[in-house]
Amino acid sequence: MRIGIDGRKFPRAAELGPIALLERCAELGHAGVFFRTVLDVSPTLDAGFLAAVKQRADELGLYLEMGLGKINPYNTPEAPEVRDIGQGDYVLGMTRMIEATTAIGCTALWGDTANYQRHSWGLHAIDRYRTDVDWPDQLEATRKFLLKLKPVLKDRGAVIAVETHEEITTAEIVRLIEQVGDDALGVTLDLANVVVRGEDPVAATRRLAPFVRKTHMRDIVLFARPHGLERQTRACGDGVIDWVKVLGAIFEAGSRPNFTIENVWGSDKNQIPLFDPDWQARQPDAVLGEILELIRLSRVFEDGVRAGTMIAPDDYFSPNPSLDELEGFVSRSGATLKAAADVLRAASATKE
Repeated sequence: MRIGIDGRKFPRAAELGPIALLERCAELGHAGVFFRTVLDVSPTLDAGFLAAVKQRADELGLYLEMGLGKINPYNTPEAPEVRDIGQGDYVLGMTRMIEATTAIGCTALWGDTANYQRHSWGLHAIDRYRTDVDWPDQLEATRKFLLKLKPVLKDRGAVIAVETHEEITTAEIVRLIEQVGDDALGVTLDLANVVVRGEDPVAATRRLAPFVRKTHMRDIVLFARPHGLERQTRACGDGVIDWVKVLGAIFEAGSRPNFTIENVWGSDKNQIPLFDPDWQARQPDAVLGEILELIRLSRVFEDGVRAGTMIAPDDYFSPNPSLDELEGFVSRSGATLKAAADVLRAASATKE
């Protein structure tokens, strides 16, 4: 398995720039870089520079992944850089981005359906609960937009890998894949987000495993709040996700994605208002057993805090982290995933 870094969130990423970031990735022993969008690498889609980035990744033996951005037409105004690339035409902007990424061999392209509105708190922090447009209408607009892009995706041998973001359920992603076709649509698996929709990370992985083309790997802890639960993201291995079961589901489905660590630092928390009737009413895919599993995982964490085996939420992140701490988040996560893969290999060898 190949484990790499997030080209937008890795420490000093903006300061280093794409090529120096690739070199830092190799220096630290990681396997590749997942740049969130191609415009993060070249805002003008400069073909010569993109080819140079690809060449340097190849020289260092690294995987190189890229993406596109917003695929929900109700969110495209929040990505004006895509429209700028298309000279005012968002579809043309996306088309040019697809052509630029596939020209350097990047064919599984990240996309997401909405933003997390950090100026808000509660339901309206998540675009699923917008008051100007219903979520089913957003999904339908997304489906139509993806069908507009499908001809160029097929022509270039590419797929858009939709992220399991906070606003969309895994069942909704599966339905989009069924409607658009798995020849044009796949999944970017981020298990820290599925819990916000009341989904168990292992069950969510099993639903999506055949379609996983890219990943954002990070762990979570859950703890009780009067409204339900709260989530905090952490390095893989510092939370409650069962990585042996997660990787087992992915590999059993025949998927072999790269595993990119999405590092975070600071208070990355989300409410999961399980007891809010409005939240419940707008969760048509909710499964009681999975919600109960999240409650069980919260108790596992809280028991661990009391026993001193897990760190309390307010104590996990240092207020002034060193570079070693920031980069250690990624290294520690990678070690956890490799250990889980080793367990699976040992179990497979025993069966043989």
